[in-house]
This record gives sequence, C-alpha cells and structure tokens, in this order.
Amino acid sequence: MRVSPVPTPRPAPRECPAGPEAEDQEVFGARAALRIAGFEAPSCRAAVDERLAILLAPREGEPPRLRQAIRHAALSPGKRFRPILTLLTARQCGLDDWSALDAACAIEMVHAASLVLDDLPCMDDAALRRGQPTAHRVFGEDIAILAAVGLLNEAYAVIAGCEAIEPAAKAALCRTLAATVGPLGLLGGQEFDLRDRRRATDSGTIARFNHAKTGILMEAAVDFGAIVAGAGSEDRRALRAFARHLGDAFQMMDDLVDATGSEQSARKDVGKDAGRAATVITLFGTLGARQAVQAHVERGCAELAAARCGPDPLAQFARMSFAEFIEA
Repeated sequence: MRVSPVPTPRPAPRECPAGPEAEDQEVFGARAALRIAGFEAPSCRAAVDERLAILLAPREGEPPRLRQAIRHAALSPGKRFRPILTLLTARQCGLDDWSALDAACAIEMVHAASLVLDDLPCMDDAALRRGQPTAHRVFGEDIAILAAVGLLNEAYAVIAGCEAIEPAAKAALCRTLAATVGPLGLLGGQEFDLRDRRRATDSGTIARFNHAKTGILMEAAVDFGAIVAGAGSEDRRALRAFARHLGDAFQMMDDLVDATGSEQSARKDVGKDAGRAATVITLFGTLGARQAVQAHVERGCAELAAARCGPDPLAQFARMSFAEFIEA
C-alpha cells in the first residue's frame, strides 16, 4: 500500500471542523498539554484526524460499503488518546518533526478495530460508540467484523509504507504490534473479559485483566513513539512502565464512567458492567477507585524519572488528562 509520505518537518495541519463533540474532547486536556509540549494549535488530535482520513481514503476497485465501515469506525470523533501519547513520546525522546504521525495513526487503527470487535453482539453487544451507532448497528455484524480485520491490516500496511521511518524501526514496530494484539495482549484480554471477569475476586486479577484489555495498547503507543525517535532500551523500559500505570488508571476511569456516567456525557453505552463484571469499583467503591486512579497516575509519572528524556510533556499530559477524576 502506498500513501503520500509524511513531510519532514510537517507543516501544521488544518484544524478539524468543530462539531457537537468538540467540547467533549477537552475533558482529556489534550490541547493544553500539547501547547506545553510545543505543539501549537491546531493540535495533535487534528493532525491525527487529518492523516487518518488520507490513509483510509477510498480506493478504486474495493467494496465501497466495507470502506465506509472502516472509515466509520476509525474516523468517528474520539479522544485520540493513544496516538497523542505516541506523538508526545516521540517529542519527549527528541523527535522535533512529525515522523511519528503514521505510527500514531497505526495505533489508532488498532484501537478502532478493537472497539468494533468489543461492541459486537457476541461480545459486549453495545449500541453506541463515540456518540454514534456502533459499526454492526450501521453495517451489520458481517461487515463490521471485516472492517475490524481491515483496520488491523491497514495498521501494518501503514507502518510498512511509511518512508519517514527507518527499516529497522519498522520491523520493531511490527513486532511490538503483533505482541500487543495477540493472545498475550488484546485478544487474551477480551477472552478474559468474556469468560472470567465475573469470577475475579481480587485486585491482582483485575489488574492483570486491565493490563491486557487496556494497558498493553497504552504501552505500545508510547513504545511506538520511542522506537521512531530512536530511544534507548532504558528509556523505553521507563516509558512502558509509565504507560502501564496510565493504562490501569484509564481502565479504572472507564469503570467509573460506566458506573456513574450517562450515555450523553460518555457518548457510549454505560452500565454494561453492572452485575456481570468485577471492577475496582465493586471491590473498593467509587472513592477507592478515584484514589486508585490518582495513585496510578502518580506512580506512572514517577517511572518517567528513570528516563533520560525527562518527565515532560508526558507527565503533564497524564495529570491533565485525569484531573477530573483525581480532583473530584
């Protein structure tokens, strides 16, 4: 697959048109954090949105409905939390251009594919995702599954076709992605969610689930930025430790939203865990979950102290992203 290469340095992308969802994105503090990082507005989120639209553009000869489903899943308005992590990590590790943008988009494609599969009737049976009907509600289960597989395939193709990334780095990215998606990663986490999560009775088991379900893709997101920037092994270890804690905090935050939020504010189905899934909330209550979110964010930021590239902008981004849940 050939796509237009990422210019180096890349000029600031156009701001994406503001829609009803624009205000919701501010909850994660992405724009403020990115200004701290030196990325002036328009934000990294706008850059990811613009690049995804190019990478996933319709192509001659392919089934149009399948492409529509792929674009529905990947381009619907989201936080872009994981690709922003990739871009911020690359910058923190010394990359001062947009060479990591395609790698960031590949991470978002994998995330979008995982959401399509997670929403299926045989999984969570969700009706709403990112403020829109889920892919299987719009296109049918068959096309939704094909779209998810297509997005995973596109992710590898984007990495392989990116001229801004060195061949050795491309191989490292593909190895990381394969491990992230596989039985010890997202697939295993989903199987645990389907079969064993209701029987989990201790925080350790829930933490292992949270890592496979959420944290491992966070780790891949920061590792992608570090790999493209040429970071050393010690920096990569510290960054992955940071991301593991961030993933734990993110899943706990998601559990809080599921238990206490509304569909309008969450822009997805809520109450899905009630009575069927063990979470930190079922063990420690809402207050305990909020305290755990804060603890994981601070532990993650402390891990960054071991990285030679320093704690910022990632530490600032992490604290701003979870401020609502830490300060409440």
